[in-house]
Amino acid sequence: MNMLTRQGLGRLLGRTAAAVAMALTVAAPAALADTFPSKPIKLVVPFAAGSGTDAVARLTAKYLGESLGQSVVVENKPGANGTIAAEYVAKAAPDGYTLFMTTNTTHSANPSLMKQLRYDPVKDFTPVARMGNLPFMLVVSPSLPVKTLPEFIAYAKSHPGLSYGSGNSTGIVAGATLARMAGLNMLHVPYKSTPPAMTDVIGGQIQLMFVDFAAGIANVKAGKLRALGVTTAQRSELLPEVPPLASVPELKGFDITSWNGVFAPAGTPAPVVERLNRELVAIVSNKQHAAQYYAFGFEPFGSTPAELGNFVTAELRKWSRLVKDAGIQPE
Repeated sequence: MNMLTRQGLGRLLGRTAAAVAMALTVAAPAALADTFPSKPIKLVVPFAAGSGTDAVARLTAKYLGESLGQSVVVENKPGANGTIAAEYVAKAAPDGYTLFMTTNTTHSANPSLMKQLRYDPVKDFTPVARMGNLPFMLVVSPSLPVKTLPEFIAYAKSHPGLSYGSGNSTGIVAGATLARMAGLNMLHVPYKSTPPAMTDVIGGQIQLMFVDFAAGIANVKAGKLRALGVTTAQRSELLPEVPPLASVPELKGFDITSWNGVFAPAGTPAPVVERLNRELVAIVSNKQHAAQYYAFGFEPFGSTPAELGNFVTAELRKWSRLVKDAGIQPE
């Protein structure tokens, strides 16, 4: 075989090998999607059992497991304002078997609340689907002699040093915003998660907190907590008798909403993400399923992965402004 022939054969073999490699690269994600899921899926939550996000995750896991034909197991990893769970998921294998159901705490507020963050909410995650909103409300201990927002503001001004608890970024930012706008001198008491903070409000160890409907609405209806206002600009259908904080002159413009979404580690194959997105959107679009979310205080709706990605980018700017306006210094 002469030199020219050998070179031609070498080029042919090289092109063939490249073509085979490309075909395998293209086929691999498709094949993965065809067999996905072939084992249980882990749905990581950055807050403790009993929190609003935990309630949303457990209902979602039930229906997602049914639609995928595999069990979906909720794993709670609370602490450090959600960063423990976020770091864990960011480092997980990008195969669709570790998912993250999280909120604005890890993916909007933490970059502004913390000086050092060992994960990037954009670069380290693949958006899957936005799931809905978690409305929050201001609740006080029934032992506090106030029944309305104006009464509370007047009482807080005459009793400086009231303690407010928080188990997430929404509670932190909403409390600081309330104090700044109304000119109140209050003490912030951070908790690892929402349930113990709520227990201390009920017991009178602290006087107030901002809690999501999903975690707090049962205690409000049972009379263990007194709801004075919702953080959204409009009244909520879930508690129509409770006015928005923005309804009083001192808090005009108060509008803070917590959101919930599902993410996967960066690099998760697109076909797997698309499959998960279809199933998740179908869950929140189902009227019977949606009614169950609404029943415990969650407002469900879906999105495409791209819509969630764009939303996170916008929310990072929004929460940066909220944290700055509230006068909160990063820790």
